[in-house]
Order: sequence, then C-alpha cells, then structure tokens
Amino acid sequence: MLVLTTVAPIWAGQGNLGNAGVLPPQSHAFGKSSGEWTVAWWQWALSIPAANNPLLDTTGAFASVGQMGPVWFLAGTFGNSAERSLVIPAGKGIFMPVHPWIFGSCAGDCNPSNPGVQCHVPTLRTAAATAATSATTLEVSIDGVPVNEVGRYRALSPDSFSVTLPDANVLQLFGLPTPAGEYAPQVSDGYWLMLKPLDVGNHTIRVHVVNSAFGVDSVVTSHITVTPN
Repeated sequence: MLVLTTVAPIWAGQGNLGNAGVLPPQSHAFGKSSGEWTVAWWQWALSIPAANNPLLDTTGAFASVGQMGPVWFLAGTFGNSAERSLVIPAGKGIFMPVHPWIFGSCAGDCNPSNPGVQCHVPTLRTAAATAATSATTLEVSIDGVPVNEVGRYRALSPDSFSVTLPDANVLQLFGLPTPAGEYAPQVSDGYWLMLKPLDVGNHTIRVHVVNSAFGVDSVVTSHITVTPN
C-alpha cells in the first residue's frame, strides 16, 4: 500500500476555494485530471531506483531526476519528515502530494508482492480510501499562506493502472518481493495539489499531515528556487 497553451483558461469559471496559485480540485490542468496526474506521479516516483529516488532524498539533491514535460513532480516521503532545497525552471506547473497512497500488486497488498492474495480492484479502492480519509490533519502553506480546505483536494486514480519498477527499487527496501518489471493493478488515492507556475525567486512549501491510524505525523518542507529559462 503504500497540452497547456496558457494558464488563464484553466482558471476561467472555476472556484479555487480562495487559494491563489492552486488550481481547483476538478480542473483538467496540462491535459489531465487530478486523478490522472496521480497515476503519472506514482509511475514517475516508482520508476526511479532507490539510490537516487526523490522520495528517499533528504536534501533535494535528486529532485530533478526523471522530470520532464510542463509539470514538475514535487516529491513526498514514505510518511517521514524531510526538509529539502531544490531548483525548478520557470513556467512549470507543480503537482504535489499532500497525503498520497497507492495500493496494489506492487505495494504489498496482493500478488505478486503479497503472494497468494488475489488482486481485486474494488477491495484495493476501499483500502486506499480508508487510508487516505483516516488523516486528521492536512495542512499546507505556500510562502507562509495556508491553503484553505485541503480536504477538498482529494483525487483518485480514474482506473487501475500499472507501474514499471527498476532494479534496486524503493519497494524492495521495505522487504517486498518486487524485482524489476511491470506490475498491475494499482489504485491511487489521497490529497494532492496542482499549482500554477511559481514566480521566479525563492518559495517555501510546507506540508503537515497526521494520520495516527497509519503511524503518520510528518512535516515535509520544500525550499524552492525558481530560475528563469
């Protein structure tokens, strides 16, 4: 378990819960829904070997690994706190996890990572929903300004999906039998934000999550320098 042409049309006619710089929960930004972006985020995060995986990174040194296209994936953690410094080119949307979950065949829930347990997508969805909605604290601030109603930014993968794991992948660190290869099905759930491109300069994003039922009490702080292209 565990094509954008301009920014303005994305925002037209949609409420963003009073959060300047955060796209509305139901928007289709950069060609995908928020749920579709969660799939892309997990496929990115799990495709990178543990040695330079941004989710395990404690400094931000590996933040740029695997980044491509108009959206930058901000890394989360596996439930631990972290403080990182990173550089992002100007003009990139930022898709960031607040409290992300993946359940499925690679995550210790069913075959082959949990041998003998058949993968049943509705069961995986129920388990993922329970994990996500058990959070009691969901707090995000951007440059010291709190994001309103973070709980309204829940996003689920629209369908089950596959991930491709490399050799020496992060899931093996947790003792899972997950050699390199393609794994399906998975489902994603949780809370996520899509940010419009940040201005050139320095920014700080802070995420605080408490989910006692799953042993999570974490603060992830990202110090971001946006550089001109």
